Amino acid sequence: MTIGRDEVLHAARLAEIAVNEAELETLVAQVGRIVAYVEQLGEVTDDADASGFVAGPGEVRLREDEVRPAALLHPVADMAPEFSQGLFLVPRRGVMEEE
Repeated sequence: MTIGRDEVLHAARLAEIAVNEAELETLVAQVGRIVAYVEQLGEVTDDADASGFVAGPGEVRLREDEVRPAALLHPVADMAPEFSQGLFLVPRRGVMEEE
């Protein structure tokens, strides 16, 4: 697939990106190299017998989930300007904005 000037300008217009005329040819060349590289990925063969990559050991022993309260330095209610019945109270949008 060949990427030309018109395709780059069309993509830039769709993305609402301003393209400087002096940089356009460089941009066309860069996008062309990217597309050529992606086309090469299509040539990679799929070996059904190959196992997927797993970072780390194949099996990891997981610990049992255990619910434990987190110890906080300060109570949650002290961290917010307004707190009631376990909830943070937030002013309505626009109330704190200057007019």
